[in-house]
Amino acid sequence: MIRGEAEDPRAARTRARLRSALLEECAQRPLDEVGVAALVRRAGIGRATFYVHYADLEDLAVDACADVVREAVEALHAWRGRPDPVRAPAALAEFFGSLAPHAGLYRTLLAPGGGGPLGRVLHRDLRAYSLRERERAGAADAPLVASAVAATFAGVLADWLHGDLGGTPAEIADQVWQLLVALHASR
Repeated sequence: MIRGEAEDPRAARTRARLRSALLEECAQRPLDEVGVAALVRRAGIGRATFYVHYADLEDLAVDACADVVREAVEALHAWRGRPDPVRAPAALAEFFGSLAPHAGLYRTLLAPGGGGPLGRVLHRDLRAYSLRERERAGAADAPLVASAVAATFAGVLADWLHGDLGGTPAEIADQVWQLLVALHASR
């Protein structure tokens, strides 16, 4: 789709049905056990229609999980004024708390350390947002800090989802927040 061009409502509805069907399937089994045939049956569309919109199940899964990326970016920037260096914004703890229903799918798409297809999307979007904010503030180190913020958050999120880091959603939110505040203050 060309930027600025309105999306065809039928295509948007079809993609929404596919995303919903995938999330329902993944609530019952891991992504690698979900088949296109079962998915399109659940969505009520034809197999060929699936391939018009997505290259494969991973492509659909990343699209279905894209909201989590937007929520993460919003949660990290849900503060005004001077940030509390110890306590994360409530939205960040709420974000971590909201991951449980689809944690298995997120773990499939977000490799330990923050890699994987969802990790790449998270890093790209978070870095772009952070870079804009740092440049708007006139920071000379904007690209470096934006990269560090994106990598730190994606890595901590992935490692927490994979059980490599402990803590409740509120605890991990505060811990990653302290790291990010330190990154912003370090330069």
